[in-house]
Amino acid sequence: MTSERPARLAVGVVSAGRVGAVLGAALARTGHVVNGVSAVSSASRARAELLLPDVPVLAPDEVARAADLVLLAVPDDELAGLVRGLVATGSLRAGQIVVHTSGAHGVEVLRPATEIGVLPLALHPVMTFTGRQEDLQRMAACCVGITATDGDEVAWHVAEALVVEMGAEPVRVPEAARPLYHAALAHGSNHLITLVAECADLLREAGIGSVERLLAPLLSASLDNVLRLGDRALTGPVARGDAGTVHAHVDVLARTAPEVLPGYRELALRTADRAERSGMLRPDAADAVRSELHEDPR
Repeated sequence: MTSERPARLAVGVVSAGRVGAVLGAALARTGHVVNGVSAVSSASRARAELLLPDVPVLAPDEVARAADLVLLAVPDDELAGLVRGLVATGSLRAGQIVVHTSGAHGVEVLRPATEIGVLPLALHPVMTFTGRQEDLQRMAACCVGITATDGDEVAWHVAEALVVEMGAEPVRVPEAARPLYHAALAHGSNHLITLVAECADLLREAGIGSVERLLAPLLSASLDNVLRLGDRALTGPVARGDAGTVHAHVDVLARTAPEVLPGYRELALRTADRAERSGMLRPDAADAVRSELHEDPR
């Protein structure tokens, strides 16, 4: 990895969403100059004012024309159309660096811009942002999935240097790996939020107080254990083969929270499979658990 920092660049941010505003601010802290940002909604304008104060709010084409580094931080499904539009309006030029922040895409989505001579990069922060000041500290502690054109080591080094400047750790993600890479991250992060929120709802339904205080140590320990130990971190009635307890879970969820039951069943079945494959759960015990999970509650 090159240790040379990129020359000071004029940065344009399209647009001031949770990711764009934070990355723009992170680049500004390293000495680059953000000279334009696009922001349409009141929320994005507020983020721009908070994280990119005194930066002119401009239309996307104006932002791109004035920049050396154009940061495209728009939803995945809007990215391809935005790139085509910027090229069609002559808003991009040869020699610019065009970076997008989408986890789902590599640099192929930037092909129309690449064909006119820009340097295409994908920088995806592996972090969840809120669009507030504390995100700058999160940015400095996270990894960033980077993708550049295969075989273009100069481009890879530019991507790595930009990430290191912001205090983060670059991780190379080949173009072909992007879909599975992003699916894995979304499955872990997004669905974890849904799972934890459902757990909290169930505890409140049971009349339990201090839900956040109750869950935080347990879930933090579970996360730490699985990242260190993998399947050996599995615990609880499914991993122990306590079919009777699993039956009781299915019964109470069917009566009090039927909307949660399908998710519980599916995750419990996946847990039984992993516990059996890892040797933690005997095949007969695994079958007993599966039988309870497949039974309709009586």
